Amino acid sequence: MKLKLHIWRQKGPKAQGKMVTYEVPDASEHMSFLEMLDVLNERLIEKGEDPVAFDHDCREGICGMCGFVINGLPHGPKQATTTCQLHMRSFKDGDEITLEPWRAGSFPIVKDLAVDRGAFDRVIAAGGFVSVNTGAAQDGNAIPISKTIADLAMDAAACIGCGACVAACPNAAAMLFVAAKVSHLNLLPQGKPEKYARARNMVAQMDKEGFGNCTNARECEAACPKTIGVEFIARMNRDFLTGSLFDRPEGTGGGGA
Repeated sequence: MKLKLHIWRQKGPKAQGKMVTYEVPDASEHMSFLEMLDVLNERLIEKGEDPVAFDHDCREGICGMCGFVINGLPHGPKQATTTCQLHMRSFKDGDEITLEPWRAGSFPIVKDLAVDRGAFDRVIAAGGFVSVNTGAAQDGNAIPISKTIADLAMDAAACIGCGACVAACPNAAAMLFVAAKVSHLNLLPQGKPEKYARARNMVAQMDKEGFGNCTNARECEAACPKTIGVEFIARMNRDFLTGSLFDRPEGTGGGGA
């Protein structure tokens, strides 16, 4: 298939960016989207031009590294699919495809389609851990957990931190990401000691990083490649508000049901 790509090119964080058009005359429907970009980059390198920079690692939809906006949609037109799992059979011959980086002030552009998502790492560092010694692998079933709670925790833990929720949100809010990271620990017994402090600290760091506020647009839910629901935002809000009533120093406990 023959494609025309309109790609955002920007040499560095402070450089002036612009859209540049490229043609890929022989893309195969069996290629992944990133493999198609690999082919484009090989040809650019052969011509002595700078290849298009984009984030990627495992290319199996697990690591959360890949991600950019394809025709206005984070990760592209197929739901519950990361950019690396998107295949060219989702497009047709003659299509024009526009590629842009995540557009959010908290995700500064590094180069072209690659952005700095270090803000997510700092949010995790603020509270995404447990102080309880959980033991080795064979101790995993030592504490009984109901299937309902275990399933909810696994649903939240599915978040890969790709940033699609932020890119999709009209306010560039990170509420779904933070809620997933707060909830998957707060739901489990091992996470109870820091339950309320975790919610307070991670929300405070989220605000410090400059993410916007949630206005229930639910674009985050629609864009999430792991289909994480906004009900986790409600859980986090409850834990945050409850924790605020305790008025304890940052980093202390505050567990509970």
